[in-house]
Amino acid sequence: MNADQPLLAVESLSVRFKLPQGWVTAVDNVGFAIRPGEVVGIVGESGSGKSQILLSVMGLLASNGKSSGSVRFRGTELLNRPVAELDHIRGSAMSMIFQDPMTSLNPYMRVSQQLTEVLTVHQGMSEATALKTATDMLERVRIPDAKRRIGLFPHEFSGGMRQRVMIAMALLCKPALLLADEPTTALDVTVQAQILELMAELGRDLGTAIAIVTHDLGVIARLCDRVVVLYGGRIMEEGLVDDIFHDTRHPYTAGLVAATPRLDAATHGELLTIPGQPRAAMGDLPGCPFAPRCALKTEICHQTPPLKSGQAGHRLACHNRQVRGGEVRA
Repeated sequence: MNADQPLLAVESLSVRFKLPQGWVTAVDNVGFAIRPGEVVGIVGESGSGKSQILLSVMGLLASNGKSSGSVRFRGTELLNRPVAELDHIRGSAMSMIFQDPMTSLNPYMRVSQQLTEVLTVHQGMSEATALKTATDMLERVRIPDAKRRIGLFPHEFSGGMRQRVMIAMALLCKPALLLADEPTTALDVTVQAQILELMAELGRDLGTAIAIVTHDLGVIARLCDRVVVLYGGRIMEEGLVDDIFHDTRHPYTAGLVAATPRLDAATHGELLTIPGQPRAAMGDLPGCPFAPRCALKTEICHQTPPLKSGQAGHRLACHNRQVRGGEVRA
């Protein structure tokens, strides 16, 4: 595949859920692309639709969910594709690391069984070859004494080690695309740093593209090339990671950056917050979803802002700011 062509192309993706009170929109007309070897972060507060995008790509939405639009992987449409056809792609060319490794791993099966199954099903390996390959991958993700520990059950591993097992499982078939749903949320900061470094290293070594969902801008700064900022199920801003941190253009992105704890004296120890409450996804609402919390809102914010493109692939959805030659104009 040409490096300039998207490995994953998401266009006009919307995700809705049927609840007793009616249909709820979790993701609203979202589009972005990931190229081979690229690391893209999807960031936003809880409830912004981040995880539902990944689940839609994998075809793993809840039974009351419905997705529309287009998700193409290597040119092949994935949305609403039969499960049998998706299974040929999931786990081999495309893998996912879930948020909680304890609930993602089967507690009744030894780690060896769970890892070798990936290889026997997708690669047609013998049990002996699969076991050796799985053990080698556990060593690669820095699990000590891998030959012995591969025979243990998930509860016999620490949280950080279980997450390493999940990463090993996701990478066994050397997928072209790795989807990671808040892979470091439940880990302490030391283990978190180790996991992020491991993902970056394996991505470089295997040429795997990574889409990582998180609410932690520190994770984004450490790992990503490009960032998609979501709020209320819509894209507010997208750009290179340096632009997002040092040339912030959307008021919501600016709020997220300002709310990130810092060790300098700029805020005199004060932890800044975004006023108001995150928007609840309760249906299709007109206007900018961030307007009720935005200090720059004007009358025009009652209309839905278009997502405009600027230089270096920067995109912005704001009526009161413009993308023009890399400048921010209020």
